[in-house]
Amino acid sequence: MSQPAVKTLLVVYHSSTGGTRQMAEAACAAAQAAEPTVAVRLLHASQAGAADVLAADGYLFATPENLAAISGQLKDFFDRSYYGALDQINGRPYALLVCAGSDGQNAARQMARIATGWRLNAVAEPLIVCTQAQTPEAILAPKHIGADDLARCQALGEALAVGLALGVF
Repeated sequence: MSQPAVKTLLVVYHSSTGGTRQMAEAACAAAQAAEPTVAVRLLHASQAGAADVLAADGYLFATPENLAAISGQLKDFFDRSYYGALDQINGRPYALLVCAGSDGQNAARQMARIATGWRLNAVAEPLIVCTQAQTPEAILAPKHIGADDLARCQALGEALAVGLALGVF
């Protein structure tokens, strides 16, 4: 019996204080554990490009919310990759992780606009973890994401991997 075709889940993230990285790593670990036929690639936004996007079957983008927007590093990834993948990834599934200090909604809206341009299919609501960091010291401090929020990230990673493996999206 032949092996099922391997699907690839590309996780692109940026993290300055560690919170978003913890969220992305939790999602990746759960995706890998849940579905061995899905190759999970975790790339920092500075390392990812259009070739990585084209080689993947689905995406998880992870960003801190900086000044009510996605991080500059993730924006740079999209700036470098956007036209190289345009009209070649239509309909592929994606989800979003946001590590926010207040509400994360503006970063989610910005990401939705980018995904609309790429004609991606959102397969989950944005998963926003709010750290309540409101002072300069709290915003710049290393983050620790709690177990409940990491469990939500794990569930999203697992759902993406299983959905890709089953061809649900």
